[in-house]
Amino acid sequence: MIDALIQGRMYGTPKQGQGKNGPYTTAKVKVSTAGGDTLLVSVICFDPQAQAVLMALGEGDSLALSGAMTPKAYQAKGGEWRPGLDVVAHHITTAYHIRRKRQAVQGAGDE
Repeated sequence: MIDALIQGRMYGTPKQGQGKNGPYTTAKVKVSTAGGDTLLVSVICFDPQAQAVLMALGEGDSLALSGAMTPKAYQAKGGEWRPGLDVVAHHITTAYHIRRKRQAVQGAGDE
């Protein structure tokens, strides 16, 4: 297992499902590399709070997620093989969360 922190943009719409151990949410995230390529990250999360954050996001929304990462390869529509990542996300942060935390920290200094 590789513990990863990944930043990217939502690709498509998150989907919820029900497994034998409870609910889960899946999503795809596009991540840009330093070389200008794009990686597609398949995300699944089981944590209710992380699921709620994912379900609130739409196509193109920015996010950062942390969790257990597994590298993989997949065959694209054109037939070529491309690198990808699978992540079991434990925590998801958006620009909204960052603003809230900044406001809370700045407000705490006012007392």
